[in-house]
Amino acid sequence: MTMATATAARTPRIAWLIWGLSTLCFTYAFFHRVAPSVMVADLMRDFAVGGAILGNLSAVYFYTYAGLQIPVGIIIDRWGPRLVLTCAILVASIGSFLFAGSESLSAAYVGRLLIGAGVAFGFVGGLALATNWFPARRFAMLSGLTMLGGMAGGVLGQAPQAAVVEVIGWRETVLWTGGAGVVLALLLWLIVRDRPASAAAEAENIPVPTVREVLAGLGRVLRNPQTWIIAVFGGMMSGPMLAFGALWGVPYLMESHELSRPAAAFSASLLMVGWALGGPVLGWWSDHIGRRKVPMYFGACLGLASILAILYLPGLPLPAVQALLVLNGVGGASMIISYVAAREHNPGPSGVAYGFTNMASVSGGALFQPLIGWLLDLNWDGAIVDGARVYSGAAYDVALFTLPACFAGALLFALLIRETYCRPVIRK
Repeated sequence: MTMATATAARTPRIAWLIWGLSTLCFTYAFFHRVAPSVMVADLMRDFAVGGAILGNLSAVYFYTYAGLQIPVGIIIDRWGPRLVLTCAILVASIGSFLFAGSESLSAAYVGRLLIGAGVAFGFVGGLALATNWFPARRFAMLSGLTMLGGMAGGVLGQAPQAAVVEVIGWRETVLWTGGAGVVLALLLWLIVRDRPASAAAEAENIPVPTVREVLAGLGRVLRNPQTWIIAVFGGMMSGPMLAFGALWGVPYLMESHELSRPAAAFSASLLMVGWALGGPVLGWWSDHIGRRKVPMYFGACLGLASILAILYLPGLPLPAVQALLVLNGVGGASMIISYVAAREHNPGPSGVAYGFTNMASVSGGALFQPLIGWLLDLNWDGAIVDGARVYSGAAYDVALFTLPACFAGALLFALLIRETYCRPVIRK
């Protein structure tokens, strides 16, 4: 076997390893994203806050995460995913250490801001590496598999983390999470490469875009009405998962089904399991049928029906609620197709289109986590247990109506998306 043949034989394994490490960045991001959901009572007690302030403390992660998504695409296009991902995960680790040691609410805010800023690069960086290392025909499937990796982080951040918090406390848990980020950053720097060696030489000959060229590309993406429609669809589909699965689902299930914190966290994590299953399956289905809108319709309808049943069908036994949470996650995972649709509606360098779509998708968490907390505070009956507010089932009924409203809005916006038939759309 010649050296060239051996290199070619190794390339697929190298590509999968590089993609796998970049996906761990998104796993790490989702772990941080859902972490407050199993610390609600602890954070309320330690910082002496109610639902609205706690929602803001959790959602401040999304403020920097969402705000950085357009710059993320530009930065990754300019400096490459290897360097950017390594530095970004280190920033998230620093934020974890600060959050774990915070004695004031302001310090906790800064820690969550740094965490959100650091992990903001994970998903778009992973998509950029998938674009560089794999053929285009695998992109929707790899996008779904990347989402599966993120959902794995969400599952780990629920029941397993809840059990750890019960044993060692929330501060020590967050401290160990920061240490894991340092290890991940080291692996990224040692192993990841921006593109195959055969393409690296060609890339060196490609001139670096000027600021004017980058802004012109951004302008083209933002002037495309389909970019905005797709982005709103993505935000509305991800909003329920980020609000319910990443924060309010655990206390809601503790109240509505009288569950312990680990048991409620396990049930809430099933929504993430549904996303993990639905992402690659719906991505494959979209590629297989050559359509983008059909899986989007399906996901919005399934999400709407299942969340209405979870919240408002009386007397549902816990196993039925758990099954519906899985189905809700499967439906919500159709959001992953919005990334592919955004790229196909904006041919050319993909970083800006990915970044804008991702900004919209995580904005759902930034909006709905504090909104639900505010609605819970408005309907709070004054109950306090161990220094933390406890909300009644009636309060949750009012506050969580925002979730089916999200899915209904997503379905309406899906009707406005133009079908690409899995091909780039050339604008005239």
